[in-house]
Amino acid sequence: MSDERRLVVPNPWEGLRRYTPARIALGRAGPALPTGEVLRFALAHARARDAVHRALDVEGLDAGLRAAGHATVRVRSAARDRSEYLARPDLGRLLDEASGARLEVPAGPPPEVAVVVADGLSALAVERHALPLLAALRARSPNRWGGPVVIAVQGRVALGDEIGERLGAGLVAILIGERPGLSSPDSLGAYLTFQPRVGRTDAERNCLSNVRPEGLGYAEAARRLDWLAVEALRRRLTGVGLKDESGVP
Repeated sequence: MSDERRLVVPNPWEGLRRYTPARIALGRAGPALPTGEVLRFALAHARARDAVHRALDVEGLDAGLRAAGHATVRVRSAARDRSEYLARPDLGRLLDEASGARLEVPAGPPPEVAVVVADGLSALAVERHALPLLAALRARSPNRWGGPVVIAVQGRVALGDEIGERLGAGLVAILIGERPGLSSPDSLGAYLTFQPRVGRTDAERNCLSNVRPEGLGYAEAARRLDWLAVEALRRRLTGVGLKDESGVP
């Protein structure tokens, strides 16, 4: 037995740790936490910090989307770099001038659903989970989810409003890296906004969060997101007026 194990006073809740990634039943060594727990906390904090600062592998994401059959368009927010993006959330909600010029209303009927994939606060989440989630969505409805995808760099959730408005979309769905937690540096969020336009508020969106195998799995997230998209278009609204009743018989 190691010296640490001899010195640590176990917590009676220790058996519950197998059911949750939350930091419970850590035990103690005298008046302090055990060294192992302190080191694990420092590692989790470093992973969360790294996820925030990590740059999105745009080339890899673009290649993966095209291999899956999606046309792609790349855009950037008005934030010039990662430092400005983190310091100025408002700039992450606006397209830069060059990107705005790339997004024109299609010559034919506008898209029913515009799909945006943005790095947000965790590029790691996007790299790991955006493609599997889109594959699960396409399996449910190829027509609704198999179209072009806009890849947005240095983007916030509201950036989807301007993108959707420029495309004339009835609904925008933005898949974006969420703020990392100490147990989930790679959590993906999915936000839906009906009739997107600049100035929409968070109360006018629906959100699914923690999309990843350890949280809300791809198949279940796709089922719920597709249900919300269908109902949003049918009822002509998203946000507080649209509740997720997909699991209600």
